[in-house]
Amino acid sequence: MRGASTGRVGSDSPPVDPAFKRLLMYLLVGTKGGFNRLQIMKLIQDEPLNPNKIGEKLNLDYKTVQHHLKILRENSIVVTSSPSGTYGAMYFLAPFVEKNISLVDEIWARFGKR
Repeated sequence: MRGASTGRVGSDSPPVDPAFKRLLMYLLVGTKGGFNRLQIMKLIQDEPLNPNKIGEKLNLDYKTVQHHLKILRENSIVVTSSPSGTYGAMYFLAPFVEKNISLVDEIWARFGKR
């Protein structure tokens, strides 16, 4: 489906599902906590972390981190190494998000520099 209007991010990027792009824009730009969620995603893009480490690195309260991870998990943006709610569970970007990381990078470039 080359050349079709499928939401390309860049010339070298694969097509991005428009529904996924709308979801990310809403979760990361269109809501009050979006900047924190974007920071969390960028952080765990490099290495899986547990909520405590995420809070330390971003200077966020543990409960705040848990809240944002819950939202990201409910929207299939992140996955955990063990059942949700387990202390010390590591968080990773979901495989689909990793495949479309160029969209997250674009959102970070446009909106993440606060």
